[in-house]
Amino acid sequence: MSALLEIRNVTMKFGELVADRDVSFNVEAGTICGLIGPNGAGKTTLFNCIAGYYTKLGIARTFQVVKPLKEMSVLDNIMVGAFLHHSRASEARKIAQYCLSLCFLEDFGDKPAGELPIGSKKRLEIARALATEPSLLLLDESISGLTSTEIHEMLEMIRRLRDKGITILMVEHIMEAIMPLANTIVVLSHGEKIAEGQPQSIVHNQE
Repeated sequence: MSALLEIRNVTMKFGELVADRDVSFNVEAGTICGLIGPNGAGKTTLFNCIAGYYTKLGIARTFQVVKPLKEMSVLDNIMVGAFLHHSRASEARKIAQYCLSLCFLEDFGDKPAGELPIGSKKRLEIARALATEPSLLLLDESISGLTSTEIHEMLEMIRRLRDKGITILMVEHIMEAIMPLANTIVVLSHGEKIAEGQPQSIVHNQE
């Protein structure tokens, strides 16, 4: 298996504060890599470093706080992402309808996005990112704050995306969700990588 993303010696400072220090790891193509660690560990900062402004190179991301275009329909929200690569509305709509299906949103296509419950809004955020047709999808706490039913739906959806060949790097605090889902786990603490490996080895890592 080959690496789709290689992170090498990433350091990010805000003045004297070092948010990430010398972080390196690979994300293998077609896998789910979980990025975990306590609050302030540098996870979201690392996400921001990876994402940059390079969406057209095949990276798309979601954010912890979802911000749909509330007055627009769910389908139209997703079409916004599709217009990155498709100038014709008919093409963008076709991509958006496919993403609706992938993200279990078929029943909400005509609804105003602002009326969706939080679980569906988070799936909409992912669908809009998917509409840009990324090779690498960055998910920032897409499971946090959901009910047990919504978590189950989200996990099933993320597995489906991986099975479609989309590589995923995700930040998550809910260990019961990320451990059975991820192929590999990277652990940050105080901006530094302290562990990397398969979930089973991470569970038994004392540090």
